[in-house]
Amino acid sequence: MKKNILTTFLLVSVLTAKVNAQEIKELSLKDAISFALENKAEAKKSRLEVENSEYKIQEVRSRALPQISANGSLNYNPILQLNALPGDFFGAPGTTILAPLGQKWNSIAGVSVSQALFDQSVFTGLKAAKTTREFYQINADLTEEQVIERVANAYYQVYVQQQKLEVVENNLKNANKAKDIIKGQFDNGLARKIDLDRISVRVNNINSIKQQLINAISLQENALKFYMGMPVENKVVIPKTAFEVTPQDLSKTADVTNRTEYLLMKKQEQLLMYQKKAFQASYYPTLSLSGGYNYIGQGPEMPLFAKPADGVYWSDFANIGLSLRVPIFTGFGTKARVKQASTAIKSLQVDLENTKLALDMAFENSKKQIENSLITIANQKENVKLAQEVFANTNNNYTQGLASLTDLLDAENALVEAQNNYTTAILEYKLAEIQFIKSKGELKNLLN
Repeated sequence: MKKNILTTFLLVSVLTAKVNAQEIKELSLKDAISFALENKAEAKKSRLEVENSEYKIQEVRSRALPQISANGSLNYNPILQLNALPGDFFGAPGTTILAPLGQKWNSIAGVSVSQALFDQSVFTGLKAAKTTREFYQINADLTEEQVIERVANAYYQVYVQQQKLEVVENNLKNANKAKDIIKGQFDNGLARKIDLDRISVRVNNINSIKQQLINAISLQENALKFYMGMPVENKVVIPKTAFEVTPQDLSKTADVTNRTEYLLMKKQEQLLMYQKKAFQASYYPTLSLSGGYNYIGQGPEMPLFAKPADGVYWSDFANIGLSLRVPIFTGFGTKARVKQASTAIKSLQVDLENTKLALDMAFENSKKQIENSLITIANQKENVKLAQEVFANTNNNYTQGLASLTDLLDAENALVEAQNNYTTAILEYKLAEIQFIKSKGELKNLLN
């Protein structure tokens, strides 16, 4: 008995913990966007690219700093090369003596340093690296705007499905009321069986539509969570206040050259210009300073462990030098690379002009879409009002026997259609509003 009580207590505790873990949270659009910018993979990767650009700058900067390296070697020569030398050097004129060169063992240890004194490609690379950092920063901003746009669109799609479900639930409530009335009339011999069958089919169809909408809401919520980078098992609720239609000021103009897409292409143009300068740097001479200091040991025994009595000799040597390289002829390869870079710049400038035209068009189209959406919302709102009046009158007439079941079902269908059209009109307005805000380059204002 005690064991059963303990088991029951543990089961209740686990279920309670699970419910608390899945506590439903009201999610505003600002909260959804903030969460996405912190957790979505694209936003994380764009921040890593900005961080990585700093390392690229350090890499290029290293080419302008001294390069220092240590070196060491240990060699054993089992067979020494013999050179034929005149015997005169050894007091035996007229003979040839084979004398070995070098020692069985030799070891060298030292340090070398080099410093670029003039290299145009290094200077150009430093400027390009800093521009690359700015490019990745702008690209991160663009990525964030894309995340915001996707989250906002998905957020509103969930709302539409929820509104449609609310309409269907009201429709189902009315259909069940009508079914109860017809069934009572049928039981009392005041209604035909065909009318009861028709309303029963109607109820079944609405139940089916309701289940489809429930599934659609679940799918849309999962899509929203994916765009946010949120675990699918989290539960969220979208407040209706987030979908109030707030008129936009359409009188202002937008400078599309401040749009992130345009600024990103301008940075690309700047990078291509630096690339061209880097190719042109191949025409310039390069000058570098180098130096080294080494210590060499050689003898018949391994120098590392030999004693002075073993005949091992140690000595040091050093060198300092300047290295000048002047390009004279490269087979026109450099010229070809410079021409290719110039062509790439011209091609991007064409894309810039086309992008500006596209952004201007998007701004004007978004304003027109908002104007049209506002007109549609006003019309659909009036249609809902009229459809509600028609349904109420028809329902009253049907109850009094002055209207047929067909008239009632037609009125109900018209009301549902008007309500769904109104919901769709609001969605179209909110989506147009996102595009309008985007066309002004103000998507991040949704975080305010």
